Amino acid sequence: MRSQLFSQEFLERTSPESFALQNSKMLKVRLQAATVMARQGSMVAFQGDVRFDYQSAGGIGKVIKKAVTGEGLDVMSCTGSGDVFFADNAADVHVFDLDGSDGLSVNGANVLAFEPQLKWDIKMIGSAGMLGGGLFNTVFTGTGKLAITTKGTPVVLQVDAPTFVDTDAVVAWSASLQTSLRSGGFKPGALIGRTSGEAFQLGFAGQGFVIVQPSENVRAGGGSGGGATGGIGGMLGRLGG
Repeated sequence: MRSQLFSQEFLERTSPESFALQNSKMLKVRLQAATVMARQGSMVAFQGDVRFDYQSAGGIGKVIKKAVTGEGLDVMSCTGSGDVFFADNAADVHVFDLDGSDGLSVNGANVLAFEPQLKWDIKMIGSAGMLGGGLFNTVFTGTGKLAITTKGTPVVLQVDAPTFVDTDAVVAWSASLQTSLRSGGFKPGALIGRTSGEAFQLGFAGQGFVIVQPSENVRAGGGSGGGATGGIGGMLGRLGG
């Protein structure tokens, strides 16, 4: 049998890393009597002896935060020995190796998989939490690997000047950055009955980076995305939607 699918481009790749990209849209995780945490429903294939178990939000505190804020992770534990492949609606996959020097604040909708030794919690986003009942993100700290997704090829902005990003397009940023919420310069009455879709931006200051995707996450109630839509745009949708 012959097919271009049998070329090296499409065959399974080998790597000594526990987290490695099979291609730009798929993550390959090698388990060796170990566990990895992943977004529920993100497994697309596996080889070996692997078990999948539903996990709660991670303690009663996180369960309450998730229920109140709309932010959080629906995760499963993948335990055993073998290779597991993860993907999320053909989104681009990116792998971080956190070394403990700084955390990563991530929109919950963009988390794909992570090593269980990483600590994570739902945090209010600085002064932005004073509007719309609160803005929240999932913050990872510690040492370990984390895979996130973006809808398309992102841009990584170095925050060496005041930086502002659309709340539905921002994916992740250095947890040490200071955040604030800025309106789009509209008069108060302009938001009643009509909106430009650019009513709010998330501002960043300090030393670090911000990851922005060339698409917007679906707001809560705006469609299905295979998981949580994240707390930023969803909460702001109550004000500007």
